[in-house]
Amino acid sequence: MDATSRPLRVPPEMGIYAEKHELFQLLQNMLEGLLIHKPDEPIQYMISHLKQDNDHVPRICILGPPASGKTTIATWLCKQLDTPRITQETLLEETLELTKEVKAFQERGQKIPNALWANLIQERLSNVDCIKQGWILEGFPENRDQAWMLQSAGITPRHVVVLYAPDTVLIERNLGKRIDPSTKVLTYVQTWCRSAAPFTPRILFCGPPGSGKSLQAALIAQKYNIVNICCGQLLKEAVADKTKLGELIKPYFDSGWPVPDNIVLKLLADRLNRLDCMTDGWVLHGFPKDLDQAEQMERAGIIPNRIFFLNLPSESVMERLAQRMIDPVTGERYHAMYKPAPLPDVQARLKQNPKDTEENIRICLETYYRHAGDLEEFYEDAFYINADQDPYVVFEYIESCIVKPLPHKS
Repeated sequence: MDATSRPLRVPPEMGIYAEKHELFQLLQNMLEGLLIHKPDEPIQYMISHLKQDNDHVPRICILGPPASGKTTIATWLCKQLDTPRITQETLLEETLELTKEVKAFQERGQKIPNALWANLIQERLSNVDCIKQGWILEGFPENRDQAWMLQSAGITPRHVVVLYAPDTVLIERNLGKRIDPSTKVLTYVQTWCRSAAPFTPRILFCGPPGSGKSLQAALIAQKYNIVNICCGQLLKEAVADKTKLGELIKPYFDSGWPVPDNIVLKLLADRLNRLDCMTDGWVLHGFPKDLDQAEQMERAGIIPNRIFFLNLPSESVMERLAQRMIDPVTGERYHAMYKPAPLPDVQARLKQNPKDTEENIRICLETYYRHAGDLEEFYEDAFYINADQDPYVVFEYIESCIVKPLPHKS
């Protein structure tokens, strides 16, 4: 075997170098550029590519239907990544060679060819800010032909983000848009839930501790201007206000014993029968916790017309709750995984709520699951949601179920 036929042996040092500097990715990007652009002088093209040193800058496409949040996400990403945001509207505001040609099509009321859009985007992305800082392209391409045109022009995004939302949510968002004719500023007019329901929302959230009932109730109450009723908070307020029922509840708080159901129901019925709850609707969480309480609620005339069970695995409950801590100085809440303390001295003084110990959480979980089956059977028309995901994804699903027409009274 002569020297020319020997297999190439790469020393370990070269493997470390390739991993450290991502040599493979660099060569792959260069090869893609050569295949797409097919330059007359490949060597000079590769030299220019290396001089740009921009293989790791953001190149992102944000796509989705109208009102899906493309502008919000793109604007936020641009701020975080210090990257130019490119849209069809911003392209027409640029002083580019092809801008006048695009505007001429618009003035004639003609559709702008996909090839012209692709060339205009290519011209914009060739500017030094996009080369050095990357780019975020919002709302383009809109179809396969436009995507093909971009690819043919050598525009290859590193990430493509596609946003989805239920049709009912998208329709509601679009109907709520308003524009100021003098300033051209687009705003959102918050309106009442567009439901064909013949009566007001009465929403009930059930689920294990840590499943996000309080957060979802707050989001729904804020957006749809309904009353947020937390049963535990209602009991605390009655004690703090020293009402007659509060005086009855205080001994149970002091001793740590549960408040009797008849007292809770009396307090709950009084609150839900007030004018704001009767006219605007309400969202309730923290009660009922078992079948007997649910039956008592029904006999008391407290009948929800939307019931949601937020399901969360026990492991996720433990992860969410057992690692929560509070700063006794500032009152700020922290989480060992999701929101760690910013400074060592803050970390040193954090305290855990006694109810967030693993033992107490297990007891609460066992109590919930002991009665969950009966509650699910009692509320046979309930919706079931995977709460082990982003809270705003959960919120959008809940919202889509609320804006649908509620069942007619029998």
